[in-house]
Amino acid sequence: MAFKFIAEKEIAKVDEKKIEQYESNTQVILDTTMGSIVIELYQDKAPISVANFLDYLDSGFYNGTIFHRVIPNFMIQGGGFTEDMDEKKTGSPIKNEAGNGLPNLRGTIAMARTRIVDSATSQFFINTIDNFFLNHQDNSPDGYGYCVFGKVIEGMEVVDAIQNLPTGTYGYFEDVPLESVLIKTACRNNQSN
Repeated sequence: MAFKFIAEKEIAKVDEKKIEQYESNTQVILDTTMGSIVIELYQDKAPISVANFLDYLDSGFYNGTIFHRVIPNFMIQGGGFTEDMDEKKTGSPIKNEAGNGLPNLRGTIAMARTRIVDSATSQFFINTIDNFFLNHQDNSPDGYGYCVFGKVIEGMEVVDAIQNLPTGTYGYFEDVPLESVLIKTACRNNQSN
């Protein structure tokens, strides 16, 4: 897959007022075709990533997307493709907050990105094991890591069921579940806070 160059000036500038309007520890529900996953977001540790994720969520962007990349004993990834494997148009990439001290432990949600440090847009992944090699090590491109911005608090059994689905190749995409796992709706949990 080709990567486009992302200039520093192209990185999305998240409105500070938007960051302040989101309460810490907002909960969201991903209602999938395999069950519900409830995620608690860590706005205090990853304000840019949480504001970005909630912008996509509140706009309905994630509704009708799939978990398009599933690797057992690693992670499940979603938030960018429709059931037909059409990539959805996203906004500008955000600043990588991987240096926030949150490790990529089992059940945490993190921003997916290309090899370019500040390239995350809408896609995310849920760690199915402790993935310490994804943590921030240093400020080099290879050591920067992947930003954790929340954790699954209910529905890890759903995540585990998704990670164990048989996968195959779809076009040039590998590790695609043979059975689509659709995010029917993604919304804030009105019972949180």
